[in-house]
Amino acid sequence: MEMSVRNSHSDGKADGLGSRNGDTTDITVSLSHPGKRMSPIEGGSLYRLRDRKFLLEDKRRLCACALGAALLGILLMILHAELCPTVYLPGSIYALCINCLISFSTGCLLILIIAFHYKDIRLFIIDHNQVDWRIAMTTNRVLCISLELLVCSLHPVGIYLGPLTAATNSSSSSSTLPTVSTPLCLCSSPMESWLELELLLSALMFLRLYLVHRAILLHSKVLLSASYRSIGSLNNINFTFRFVLKVLMNKYPARTLLVFIMLFWFTSAWMLRLCERQAQVETGGMGTALWLIAITFLTVGYGDVSPTTTCGKVVCLFAGVMGVACTAMLVAVVTKKLALNKGEKHVHFFMMDIQISKEIRNAAANVLRECWLLHRTIQARDKHSEHRRHQRCLLEAIRIFRHLRLKQRKLRDYTSEMVDLSKMQMIMCDLSANWNNSYRELEQRIISMEQKLDELGQSFQCTSELLSQALQHRHLVHR
Repeated sequence: MEMSVRNSHSDGKADGLGSRNGDTTDITVSLSHPGKRMSPIEGGSLYRLRDRKFLLEDKRRLCACALGAALLGILLMILHAELCPTVYLPGSIYALCINCLISFSTGCLLILIIAFHYKDIRLFIIDHNQVDWRIAMTTNRVLCISLELLVCSLHPVGIYLGPLTAATNSSSSSSTLPTVSTPLCLCSSPMESWLELELLLSALMFLRLYLVHRAILLHSKVLLSASYRSIGSLNNINFTFRFVLKVLMNKYPARTLLVFIMLFWFTSAWMLRLCERQAQVETGGMGTALWLIAITFLTVGYGDVSPTTTCGKVVCLFAGVMGVACTAMLVAVVTKKLALNKGEKHVHFFMMDIQISKEIRNAAANVLRECWLLHRTIQARDKHSEHRRHQRCLLEAIRIFRHLRLKQRKLRDYTSEMVDLSKMQMIMCDLSANWNNSYRELEQRIISMEQKLDELGQSFQCTSELLSQALQHRHLVHR
């Protein structure tokens, strides 16, 4: 990027700075690093906006492809773990092909993540109008990219000696040594360390689901809408996944929680089944694993089924923690759904106030009736039992009357806190509007009075002039 000022001397006139001999003077100031060409991204504002739009679309497309590759690898891993014991042997060509597909999907996922971050860095350069891409490579960004690549590269890689070798080894071992079963069928080696390693790598493949929140953020209507972005920028709101999740929970709370809970149940149940298959216990079945995850998630814990392996215990512990959190969110959602809105509260409290007022009137009438009956029994001196009965009835009526008055006072206090605040605001707005109208009317009346006074003054002046002329004329006539 260069800034140049060119001045020429023609027809004896100089446009700017020039030498005495008429030569051209060039002033050049370099604003960029020497030896670097200006890229198209650093052009005008329109070009930057266009490139920014294209980069956002590329990021959205790459994120969707990365999520698809991650889900494909997880599905292939689940398929391999489910079909290996029943359909093919650990050392067969089918197991090798599926494992190679898992590795291929992992490689594609890593390439897509690198391309996604490359687009993100270019977008950072456009937003901050920088030239050198190394400015965007902060320590935090480098650590995040390295952690993402490490998480996405985790996948089970078994050791396969080929179908013939595996078959020979299996026949020789069956003739000399007792058969050693491999419950997970993720590795052809019967060593327990390999099985535990394959189990850990298979469980860690579910960490790739962190790409879901990125895909939701980039494909949400909140981020795609220009109105949302403009209003959010005016209010200093960062469009992160937390904001998008809050919007989804406010618009579709039941649907969002249901989808999350169902996906979490099935994922945790399969991970528990994978962990428990190594020990060949009763919790290795899918139905039993679903039951155990459900009662752990709901914090019921009947105790009829329990995990035996360390991996299974960790999965159940995580399911319990997530169950407590989801239960709290579910209670909040149900409370919000059952809560009355402003109009419903106004109608409900108004009707309750009317009902309590009727009960108070009936209670006051009962008090007066019992007072009259007690007065009648006092007049009849020989009815002592009836006198005591009416005294008890009078005290009970007074107690009921006081209770209803207290209940009405509490209801009106609560109503004034919840409903009448907005009503008072509306009343104050109406009063201020009426005051403004009255002030304007008064001002108009004062102006009209001033105009009339001016007219009266002019008429008095005209009258005085006419009187003076008439007097002068009369005086001349008399002379």
